[in-house]
Amino acid sequence: LSASPPALLLLLSLLGLAAAGKLLVVPVDGSHWLSMREVLDVLSQKGHEVVVVAPEVSLYIKPSKNFVMKMYPVPFTQEEMDEDLHGLIKDVFEGGAFLERVFKLYQRAKKNSAVFLATCSHLLHNKELMRYLEESKFDAVFTDPILPCGQILAEHLSLPSVYFLQQMPCGLEYPATQCPNPPSYVPRTFTYLTDRMTFLQRVKNLLYDLPNFFLCDVVFQPYAELASEFLKREVTVPDLLRQASIWLLKLDFVLHYPKPLMPNMVLISGVNCAYKKLSQ
Repeated sequence: LSASPPALLLLLSLLGLAAAGKLLVVPVDGSHWLSMREVLDVLSQKGHEVVVVAPEVSLYIKPSKNFVMKMYPVPFTQEEMDEDLHGLIKDVFEGGAFLERVFKLYQRAKKNSAVFLATCSHLLHNKELMRYLEESKFDAVFTDPILPCGQILAEHLSLPSVYFLQQMPCGLEYPATQCPNPPSYVPRTFTYLTDRMTFLQRVKNLLYDLPNFFLCDVVFQPYAELASEFLKREVTVPDLLRQASIWLLKLDFVLHYPKPLMPNMVLISGVNCAYKKLSQ
């Protein structure tokens, strides 16, 4: 308070500069990116420097005036990418018997995970891009953990990470945060159950949880191997996930059902797509 007006003005200007941060963004393509882009636009408007790392081949991740885009080559074409992702959407929403759907998703998961794993591998082994990221002095990593490439990068750069997602495959957010997830209380995907179940419905809920043990291995074990090789130490995907500072969950009890949460799991329902004015 006793400082001269010019000194006070300089101090306030420095505080203003300190308020803005430098954010490294590692997104996942598809609908996941559309809602993340909305958040990045607002962060940019608030003065934060946003750098998005993305492959040269993608569905929706395109350059924007609101952030810096750093792109890297990948070993597949746009046509191959389109076919894989559209096939996944078709398999997820297609009807049929439970075991038939599990088998289809298993086969699709193997194929799609190979494409995304190649994308992550080419990012981590791009020496020029990695040198740029190491020298850029970011404050944090903002990523969608449904595919854990951003987590591997955050570990390598020793940066805090913020996750932006709806939910993880196989409920991996629960063991990663040590959050309770009892099958007698929390409904599993595809069961169409609520949080109030009869005894037989709880048995059904438990049985539907069993395929997760091998489905998740197919998708995530290669990432654990890639992370172990890149970080030069043995790590698992839950090891990577539990490093998150905050989980921003695009959920709400109004649309889903009551379930346990941990203190760093924040519900932000409604941030799911671009805002558009509805017609009459």
